[in-house]
Amino acid sequence: MTAADGSSLYTGSLTVPLALQPQVTMVTSLGTMVIELNPAKAPITVDNFLQYVENGFYVNKIFHRVISNFVIQGGGFTTDLQQPTTLAAIKLETPNGLSNLRGTIAMARTSAADSATSQFFINVVDNTGLDGLVAGNGYAVFGKVVTGLDVMDKIKAVATTTVSGMSDVPVTPVLINSVVQTQ
Repeated sequence: MTAADGSSLYTGSLTVPLALQPQVTMVTSLGTMVIELNPAKAPITVDNFLQYVENGFYVNKIFHRVISNFVIQGGGFTTDLQQPTTLAAIKLETPNGLSNLRGTIAMARTSAADSATSQFFINVVDNTGLDGLVAGNGYAVFGKVVTGLDVMDKIKAVATTTVSGMSDVPVTPVLINSVVQTQ
């Protein structure tokens, strides 16, 4: 602020806090992870994921695909490997500036670009080969684990087998007990 004669009356800085990113807390049979979501980079995907969270969809689901040097995938099967009814598939949001790095969460999908529904995976290593460098390719990252990387590492280390033609299924189910929005 300056006076009429041009002298300074006040100098200082103003800090305006940015809105907090939404977070969910995922409680599993091997521990708890907190995942921060990025709606600025993946608005459709975050909205879709939060709809499942709000509906209680992820309660009593499992991590059904565990590959120790790749990903842990869940959100689509019950303990008896049944697939519940999901919401409509969403548009693939790639490229969105986010990369499939260790600890990031992305949507799983079929070979069709716009086919993601409820299934997600957490990258347990850097998987930049999964990034969509052009629209319609890759897998849309929409957040990252901010607490609980040790839990992710416990999950990636479980013994797996093949069940009914599905490979990489944990011998002892890794349950998703709950996922709730906590911020």
